[in-house]
Amino acid sequence: MKKVRKAVFPVAGLGTRFLPATKAVPKEMLTVVDRPVIQYVVDEAREAGIEHFIFVTGRNKAVIEDHFDIQFELNHTLAQRGKDDQLARLQRLQPLAGQTSFTRQQEPLGLGHAVWCARDIVGDEPFALLLPDMITLPDQGCMKSMVELYERTGTNVIAVEECDPEEAHKYGIVGKGANIHTGFEITGMVEKPKKGTAPSNLFINGRYILQPEIFKILENQERGAGNEIQLTDGMLKLARKQKFYGFHYRGRTFDCGSPEGFVEANVAFALSRPDMRAKVADLIEGLVADFGPVRRRSAS
Repeated sequence: MKKVRKAVFPVAGLGTRFLPATKAVPKEMLTVVDRPVIQYVVDEAREAGIEHFIFVTGRNKAVIEDHFDIQFELNHTLAQRGKDDQLARLQRLQPLAGQTSFTRQQEPLGLGHAVWCARDIVGDEPFALLLPDMITLPDQGCMKSMVELYERTGTNVIAVEECDPEEAHKYGIVGKGANIHTGFEITGMVEKPKKGTAPSNLFINGRYILQPEIFKILENQERGAGNEIQLTDGMLKLARKQKFYGFHYRGRTFDCGSPEGFVEANVAFALSRPDMRAKVADLIEGLVADFGPVRRRSAS
């Protein structure tokens, strides 16, 4: 059984829901408190023992590559000014030489196509896939536990969380089979099932460990929903030959792919920090008082 050494991060999306902010700044570089969203996802992968970070990028994404490079002028200035703590913090976040790779997804053909673009860098070994829109609190890393389950099962692993059964039609849902170690056998997968037809309320939360055979499948995968090459369609084909296991993540995932989720993540991550919690809580209470009661829309 090969170790999971590499992780793929699909970062080619245009981020249209955040325009005009993302006209010049990639959505993955928008900050949650004081770090870019992509930094949280890379840190989660590093915590899980990942050694090589593969970014599938697009146009206007060069700043992501710059972020994970050394900025000599900044380091020199921090050292000259005696800001050793800040310098040490940057150095801790810095990948080692040769640990990052960047490849282009030249057309927006879907998540399955983005994963396929990393095939030559990943090679013939299992790999982690982390969707950068989805971030978890630093003390509740999901990928580390997934790697531990992979080491017990030796095959594909997908992380899932619970949702309101009435909301299951909005997500990719898995069917749950027998419990195995810290996970369970996946009996089926369906993307956005019709209301009342979902096999469970366990939705895929953007974390995967996949075997390299997925690349050959994606190479010949026909376009599906949205006229894109869907990863779920490829995984369904792979599941005919290989087992898939689910890891039920008990932490909290924040979807930074929407403005509301992005704001929620900023509030949650600020409140999770002891150095900010009290002040941010006071600020929120004060703002709610200043703006008055919220008139919520009726559910219809």
